[in-house]
Amino acid sequence: MTDPAPRNPAQLFDLSGQVALVTGASKGLGWAVAQTLAAAGARVVLTGRRAELLEERLEQMLGWGLSAEIAAFDAADGDAAVEALNDIAARHGRLDILYSNTAAGVRKPFVELDEAEWQSVIDGSLTAGWRLARHAAPLMIKAGYGRIVFVSSINATVARPGISAYVTAKTALHGLVRGLAVELAPNGITVNALAPGYFLTDGNAPLRGAVPEFQQKIADRTPMARWGDPTELGAAALYLASRASGYTTGSVITVDGGLTAAI
Repeated sequence: MTDPAPRNPAQLFDLSGQVALVTGASKGLGWAVAQTLAAAGARVVLTGRRAELLEERLEQMLGWGLSAEIAAFDAADGDAAVEALNDIAARHGRLDILYSNTAAGVRKPFVELDEAEWQSVIDGSLTAGWRLARHAAPLMIKAGYGRIVFVSSINATVARPGISAYVTAKTALHGLVRGLAVELAPNGITVNALAPGYFLTDGNAPLRGAVPEFQQKIADRTPMARWGDPTELGAAALYLASRASGYTTGSVITVDGGLTAAI
């Protein structure tokens, strides 16, 4: 018996010809993931609230010879999110990858958190992603293929005081992943999430600069003894966004240097 020659694994990670929507792509981990998906061949739709920053990112992408476009909107704005997805459908007739990087937070003790603040965090960290998936799924169902990747957090597993609404929203997101995974699997669509730990980004640079002991505290708490590099999350995102993850659905992949595995 002669087995067929093994397929080049690189082919499984090739996103050429695919369209990917990455929310929160103007900075931080969203920007890192957008770069990775574009470098793998996808045409990436960069989204975010600040049009001027998206324009700068687009210029960088095009300067590198990558394929990208922008759509400035707030993912928590339901009408704007639906309009953006409709525009993608009109321009491309497809959406292969949804990378839903939405979050909102109010740092306040639980007993001081009012209902409007609670709801704003649930909407921004959970409902916004649900809405994007709800309107992206029909395009994927029509094609018989799709990848939906939500961004969760290690705070769905370990909590800190003052972020009870965020912890709740991200924990619920894991339930959404499972629910959508079993419902959409027959249509060739996988649904998974990434749970990042602590990564070095421009967004947390002011905190790390003002409180250097915090950065060291996290490094000491992490078995790998360091913060993550955003490209390391990009690599995990590429796996979930590619054909390589064809039999992976309903999962949450934690990328935290072992922090949540340690006592």
